[in-house]
Amino acid sequence: MTTAETAGSPATGRTFPDDFLWGTATAAYQIEGAATEGGRGPSIWDTYSHTPGRTRDGDTGDVACDHYHRWREDVDHLERLGVDAYRLSISWPRVQPGGRGPLNAEGVAFYRDLIDTLRERGIRPVVTLYHWDLPQELEDAGGWANRATAEAFGEYARAMATELGERVEVWTTLNEPWCSAYLGYASGVHAPGRTEPAAALAAVHHLNLAHGLAAAAIRDVLPGAQVSITLNLHVIRPDDASSEADADAVRRIDALANRAFLGPLLDGAYPADLLADTASVTDWSFVRDGDTALIAQPLDLLGINYYSTVRVRRYAGTGERSENDGHGSSAHSAWVAAGDVEFVTQPGPYTAMGWNIEPAGLTELLLRIHTEHPGLPMAVTENGAAFDDEVVTDADGRRRVHDERRVAYLHDHVAAVGDALDAGADVRGYFAWSLMDNFEWGYGYSKRFGILHVDYPTGERTWKDSAYWFARLASSRTLPPVTASTP
Repeated sequence: MTTAETAGSPATGRTFPDDFLWGTATAAYQIEGAATEGGRGPSIWDTYSHTPGRTRDGDTGDVACDHYHRWREDVDHLERLGVDAYRLSISWPRVQPGGRGPLNAEGVAFYRDLIDTLRERGIRPVVTLYHWDLPQELEDAGGWANRATAEAFGEYARAMATELGERVEVWTTLNEPWCSAYLGYASGVHAPGRTEPAAALAAVHHLNLAHGLAAAAIRDVLPGAQVSITLNLHVIRPDDASSEADADAVRRIDALANRAFLGPLLDGAYPADLLADTASVTDWSFVRDGDTALIAQPLDLLGINYYSTVRVRRYAGTGERSENDGHGSSAHSAWVAAGDVEFVTQPGPYTAMGWNIEPAGLTELLLRIHTEHPGLPMAVTENGAAFDDEVVTDADGRRRVHDERRVAYLHDHVAAVGDALDAGADVRGYFAWSLMDNFEWGYGYSKRFGILHVDYPTGERTWKDSAYWFARLASSRTLPPVTASTP
């Protein structure tokens, strides 16, 4: 959709509720840097990014955006944006270097100071306990394929609840466990880079269990705490809507991508078809009696991350097979026991990630959860787009980034949230990904999602047009036209 088409959208000008949260989001490893400072221990992403051939151009998060040293400046930007909330993550190895044992006081103090300053500025801290940076010592002992990692996570959550207490507005246990399990342990395109399908399914369960243990521990320390989890739920379409085989391909991918998490979290059981589909890989004996009851802790909020849709069909075994699932190339599939399912390239337009742009998919996803779990509060905890941004200097000497495509993307996806609200979905907030350009995992520094541009050699932050647009949205609580994107 072009900017001109979006500017005339009837959604422009719609008003959101006064208590609807507008925010931005980041992750510790992607922005903090200071990888060996302040008592921080190594994480799986330190190890992975320092392994030749794992990341583009050999990029690492050693320095990233240098947020560890520049966090006060970044809070100034958040205040200027006028956001209600900021979604950040705690680096587990910064506060507990080995993943178990004594806390690192210097690391805890860093987050305490950051969170206190956010609160002083009127910005609500939404804290994610795990955004993929597992302490390397825990991976050396088996990682998420090992039940002991889930138990360690519950202890870590208890410690953070004790240390940070009521400073935190919302506690999010995990970010996108789908990525941690399948990209980390099946396809190997994320840390720790393992390609073991059975380990990936064990990781699915132990991540779910970690959430349950953490939620119970947080509430034990803080009975009134608001607890959530963030999932990157997939919107899956059949290539041929009339094909039973393609419909079954949708079912199988939905089981792996969505119901493997929604089932135990919200229904207290793993789907029977998921267990049957994956029986050739594992017998699921790592699920012990009482585990699903532990996992199914009450949720105060379900975080949903959304970027694009996927289209699938049953592979007929002839011709060239497409594996464009949008999650990086690998000789090993993330989709365990679904080797006869083919991911079909969808029509554009696309972001710089090659992901299709389809705002209606966000409305569809929010309404699915609303229909299947009525009354469950939700928030869009990540939504954004990477484009090839260019910094220009205007006649007045000011640095500018005119990212019209990102403004249009944000406009149309916020409008899609409005459509879900109109249809009755209980959506409480929207967090743009990301506050600033950052280390984009296996893509290194080649992809820019931020509404603030980061010059990596100097660390200088520059507001993009999308930041000015988002500031107007947050202050007015009314959807501005895409043309309202310059100061």
